Amino acid sequence: MKIISISLFIILCLLALTISSCFKWAARAHKKIPDTTALDKSYQYEGKVIIVGAGAAGLAAAKVLEQNNIDYKILEASDRYGGRLKKNTTLADFPIDIGAEWIHSAPIILNKLKGKAGDQIEEELIPYHLEETYSWDGQNYKKSSQVQNDFMYKFMPESKFKNSTWYDFVNENIAATVKHKIEFNAPVTAINYASDKVEVKTKNGEVYTADKVLVTVSIGVLKANHIRFTPDFSEERKAAINRIIFHPGFKLVMKFREQFYPDAINCKVESGEKGFYDIAFKKEAQSNILGLLVTGNSTEAYYKLESEEEIVKAAIAELDNIFHGKASELYTGEYILENWGQHQLTMGTWTQAFQQKKSDLKILNRALDKKVYFAGEINDTYQQMGVPGAVLSGYHSIDKLLTEKK
Repeated sequence: MKIISISLFIILCLLALTISSCFKWAARAHKKIPDTTALDKSYQYEGKVIIVGAGAAGLAAAKVLEQNNIDYKILEASDRYGGRLKKNTTLADFPIDIGAEWIHSAPIILNKLKGKAGDQIEEELIPYHLEETYSWDGQNYKKSSQVQNDFMYKFMPESKFKNSTWYDFVNENIAATVKHKIEFNAPVTAINYASDKVEVKTKNGEVYTADKVLVTVSIGVLKANHIRFTPDFSEERKAAINRIIFHPGFKLVMKFREQFYPDAINCKVESGEKGFYDIAFKKEAQSNILGLLVTGNSTEAYYKLESEEEIVKAAIAELDNIFHGKASELYTGEYILENWGQHQLTMGTWTQAFQQKKSDLKILNRALDKKVYFAGEINDTYQQMGVPGAVLSGYHSIDKLLTEKK
């Protein structure tokens, strides 16, 4: 009976691979990685550009402007750059990605993002090929077969940085040359492109003028109407923005004295995702760091709790339920909670452009009167997902901005 079940599973897997061959995204979309980006071109542009947001897309666009000696300024709402890229170096004996963590694309994308020629990458990566995984539905804790783990890796071969983070990569290869042009604590509240010049107003009342503007805030900020556009968005654009799925969610990182958990535990949820996972997987580290990533409807129960400490208690209690009290016994009391879903500057976790309607993405990538442009992971035209998609969108959009005539 077990042999029949495994055989059936393999057949279904092969069928899924055949069917899904037409769905090219992330690592499956390596052929969609552009041969050249704006980093490989030269531009002659006499106007001034304002970039709204110093996340991966904004920093990437700024790198192009910097290397072409074009006048620009980056307005960043927070006191740091990186957007949903963030790292911690104090909890463990290795740096932890508090934001984006996985490399969903083929590793060669790293060269493309930093403008390096050739196929040999410099970064040391960990293939995210899990060996011991379980599922949990709130009552039943069940081990997944190695056949399933092998299939998942073959279907979507992801990786992670072994000794660094996504934040380090962007900081060293993109942000390093442009961070001097960032004005921090300058949340943009209004963009007026009704005249020949574009006026950008910040919360503190400052008004900046530019010939063109690139907006790289999260789709959550646009959904929440935190920026007033004049003229206003068309009803078509508003509808497209509202249709984009941008789940709430958070990442909780917990430290334990010993490892009592497997590589990953996939939890059953109605929408989004929820899972516990070994953040130190294959990192040759001594620290025992377990992550809990929650997005979608399952975040509601956590958001109803009164504090971060209560969220941590809930996570420990669930682990205790699975592991018969081991979590409480081995928990050091140290944690990091990054609540991207309720942060006013993000208002969500991540988007997956390939899952959205192409017609909506086409609308979102349209410039406003050839003066206001948009970039970010939702504007990714190369189906790369995550940081690579955001960076490539920055290169793609700044190319349009610099070459389209008003």
